[in-house]
Amino acid sequence: MTPDRPPRVLVFIVAYYAEATILQVLARIPALDGCAVEVLLIDDGSTDATYSLSEHLRQSGSYRHPLTVLANPANQGYGGNQKLGYHYALEQGFDFVVLLHGDGQYAPELLPEILAPLLRGEAEVVLGSRMLTPGGARRGGMPLYKRLGNRLLTACQNRLLRCRLSEFHTGYKACAVDLLRRIPFDLNSNVFHFDTEIIIQFLRAGARLAEVPIPTHYGDEICRVNGPRYALDVLNASVVARLQDYGLVYRRNFDVAP
Repeated sequence: MTPDRPPRVLVFIVAYYAEATILQVLARIPALDGCAVEVLLIDDGSTDATYSLSEHLRQSGSYRHPLTVLANPANQGYGGNQKLGYHYALEQGFDFVVLLHGDGQYAPELLPEILAPLLRGEAEVVLGSRMLTPGGARRGGMPLYKRLGNRLLTACQNRLLRCRLSEFHTGYKACAVDLLRRIPFDLNSNVFHFDTEIIIQFLRAGARLAEVPIPTHYGDEICRVNGPRYALDVLNASVVARLQDYGLVYRRNFDVAP
């Protein structure tokens, strides 16, 4: 990013069997004043119309943003799909990348708020948190067991990782692309606890993190997360990261220094 050009922002959508929601998600991505916005959508091996609907929109030329639509020939997993998008952001020289989900669970309209701390130079990572607004998760339809699990896991992870986040388990995040050069995100899991592992890497890299309140939306989307397995995975990653501080274990993806 230089003073003579606007910051380049990649809005990266991970999509999997999202034919019912993907066009609405794309339509809701706003223009961002002062930014050059491009949208990348990667369909992770769906056999429904997610890719064809998105590609038809791209070919129509009617979409407000430059749009790239890709499809993985084989499913890469939630984390594996993110790795592809982050490599795209690095290779194409973007300044910032924002992660969105194709199922509409996270509000594209809040992109200006998510990006604001990055654009002001106040943070290198911004996490959209559903837990910052009292009662917001309940009003947005998050099931009780998920609210309790989210809060309990976040409390344990804060204790283990010596931080004070309101929510570890958000899929709405943005970061400076330069930060991605400093962390070995390729070594992270290809499944759902990739999100926890990359946050641990951000913390170990000494990145400045900010949280922004976002609304909770639970609709008819299918939850593909195995809750007990996910909880064990995120706790295992957090425990390993803490033990690595004491030289008791070693995991290459957490070998990150400020």
